[in-house]
Amino acid sequence: MQQPKEPFIINRLKAFKYAFVGAFYLIRTEASIKVQVFCALVVTVLGFYFEITTTEWCIQLLAIALVLSVEGLNSAIEKIADFVHPDYHKKIGIIKDVSAGAVTFAAVIAGIIGFIIYIPYLF
Repeated sequence: MQQPKEPFIINRLKAFKYAFVGAFYLIRTEASIKVQVFCALVVTVLGFYFEITTTEWCIQLLAIALVLSVEGLNSAIEKIADFVHPDYHKKIGIIKDVSAGAVTFAAVIAGIIGFIIYIPYLF
């Protein structure tokens, strides 16, 4: 006999709970995301200090979200790869490198966005 379906709202609340558990797991266990969260906090403080525009806030927040999201996906890919093939394998190494490369693209572009936003406030 099938279990009764949970109401939609309860199901969504549980989904948010699991998402937050995953986000906090990332922050607790992954060194690279700790660095990125620190950088996000620094530019957030700078944003308040320099009173950046609403448009600059939106762009900055999108850049932060992109980097943190891609880093989360990178961590998930690495965990899956390690689960599938715990020993070193050349193809798994390439998968991990490509995944890390995606984070690098996002981080470099976010850095460029940061310079574009903050250099006018500094000079």
